[in-house]
Amino acid sequence: MIGWPELLIILVVALLLFGSKKLANVGSDLGAAIKGFKKSVREGEDEAKKEDADNAKKEIGNDSDKKTN
Repeated sequence: MIGWPELLIILVVALLLFGSKKLANVGSDLGAAIKGFKKSVREGEDEAKKEDADNAKKEIGNDSDKKTN
């Protein structure tokens, strides 16, 4: 796990490499990328849950058809 001293060193190195203005843009872009990634993961999970529910409904329908015959 990264502690405060390591995080501070990483921040200083990033500031030296990119400069303050560029670092703000990099941070903003990184935040947008993370937000988009989380949204995609959430949508994928929702779709998987919907497919599972649909499959369960189909199985229940098939089971009740077998019992009535």
